[in-house]
Amino acid sequence: MTHDAAAEATTTKLLAVVEKPRRNIYAFACVTLASMTTILTGYNLALMSGAELLIREDLGLTDAQVEVLAGSMNVFMLASILISGWTADVLGRRATLVIGNAFLTAGALAMSLGGSYAALLAARFVTSIGMGLALVVAPVYNAEISPPSTRGVLSSLLDIFINVGILLGYTSNYAFADLPVHVAWRIMYAIGVLPPVLLAVGVLAMPESPRWLAMRGRHADARAVLLRTSDTAAEADLRLEDINRALDAPQAAGSVWQELIVRPSATVRRILICVVGLHFFQEASGIDAVILYSPLVFKKAGMSANSTVLGATVAVGIVKTCFIFVAMLLVDRVGRRPLLLASAGGVAVSFTALALTLCVRETSRASAAACVASVMAFVAAFSIGFGPLASTYAAEIMPLRLRAQGAGLGMAVNRLTCGAVSMSFISLAGWITMPGCFFLYAGVAAMACVFVHLRLPETRGRSLEDMEALFAK
Repeated sequence: MTHDAAAEATTTKLLAVVEKPRRNIYAFACVTLASMTTILTGYNLALMSGAELLIREDLGLTDAQVEVLAGSMNVFMLASILISGWTADVLGRRATLVIGNAFLTAGALAMSLGGSYAALLAARFVTSIGMGLALVVAPVYNAEISPPSTRGVLSSLLDIFINVGILLGYTSNYAFADLPVHVAWRIMYAIGVLPPVLLAVGVLAMPESPRWLAMRGRHADARAVLLRTSDTAAEADLRLEDINRALDAPQAAGSVWQELIVRPSATVRRILICVVGLHFFQEASGIDAVILYSPLVFKKAGMSANSTVLGATVAVGIVKTCFIFVAMLLVDRVGRRPLLLASAGGVAVSFTALALTLCVRETSRASAAACVASVMAFVAAFSIGFGPLASTYAAEIMPLRLRAQGAGLGMAVNRLTCGAVSMSFISLAGWITMPGCFFLYAGVAAMACVFVHLRLPETRGRSLEDMEALFAK
């Protein structure tokens, strides 16, 4: 039997096994622990939206310094993102997540103690190392540990916890805004010191990824993990057979990076376009402009009091988190592709509406309410597709031999794009106006809709090791 025929046979068996899925509690617990390592990622990103108002006043920062401080972490992440694939393959997925939590603890402590612009930049760099490791390795671990029947739902937990962190960041801004300026923002960051320590202890209780164990020749350990994370023993054996077949498949000559970038096959090239394109459009559509600068947007719409502005950001965070649950309910029922298409279309429409509300010359309560409603519509649309599914889809379609490095490359593009958006929003708004910025983001979202329609096949219910067949033609 040929390799493709074997892949097709195994996929057929797996689809039969997952026809009536049984929720695996152990797999759910493992994915939950891995995903919780990203809470501090969301917390740090959202916290800056309110903390920047206080830091600017306390340390006398300029607009340019605020832009760099807010967006630099996305650029700083490149260092850890580009080595995360190697670290995950050498040390294991679990150990890499523990290291990431150690950097998150150190970064939160350094931010709370920082007394100058340079000190805060250095603290953001330390934090970015932990965030980069968590953002790359957690989705890879989740995809590899989850049974096919619930892989979409379980992989979506990653974005749930990122958004829990975002909501906590907004809530922290609101809760401590009335404290003395020089104390308030330091307390906000100090709160982030202890959680990574507790999460690191929890991660140590997780099993290692069965695919990593098999790569290391530990097939008995891999099967033991698969038995605990599969819906049935038969499915565990099929998953192990799939992994071994992928490991035994002919490998291209040279290193992983050569196969991925220097001399990729036509199939790998198609996969890479999908991974890089999806990560690019996720961030180029302007999500971080909203997360970081929504207080400025609301003030532009007519809100004046900081407490009102920060209260509106909390409401936005609640909506964003709630709609990820909608994605979780639908992803293994309707598939990835329909949700991504609906998400891109919704982002384009909601940003167009937001831009139009900001064009109103005479601001009022009605214009402010319309602005907040448009932002809520945007985060709702983003959260049913682009938010939870970009990393999930990218981790699913990458071949096992390239998965860790491929996920790292996709996340590098993601963070570079995010850095460009977050470090240019204030300057861009001064050049083409704030409504012009959101018209631009709406155009990018429309392009993303076309990209998803033309390039991304459906992956629901397929074996991870069989994804290459989708891109072979």
